Amino acid sequence: MTTKPQAEILASRALDWLCQDAARLGAFMGATGIAPATLRHSAGEPEVLLAVLDFLMADEAQLLACCTDLDLPPEAPAAARSALPGGEQWHWT
Repeated sequence: MTTKPQAEILASRALDWLCQDAARLGAFMGATGIAPATLRHSAGEPEVLLAVLDFLMADEAQLLACCTDLDLPPEAPAAARSALPGGEQWHWT
């Protein structure tokens, strides 16, 4: 079972992974509507961390690339999402 602190670390690492590539970061900000200033200011907030994990899990190839680069099992982002506040509510729409 993933704890909240572990989930926050994993999601923060995933955000860092997104930020290492301008195209990935741009796609994330475009998909979520998060502005650069908001991202810088709120990067550790649960709703931003959830958005990072949701964004990754929306694209299997991207999810697998992130997990490979971060040396994580592919199910780790979903487990982390469940451990974050609000993460137990999963909406596929």
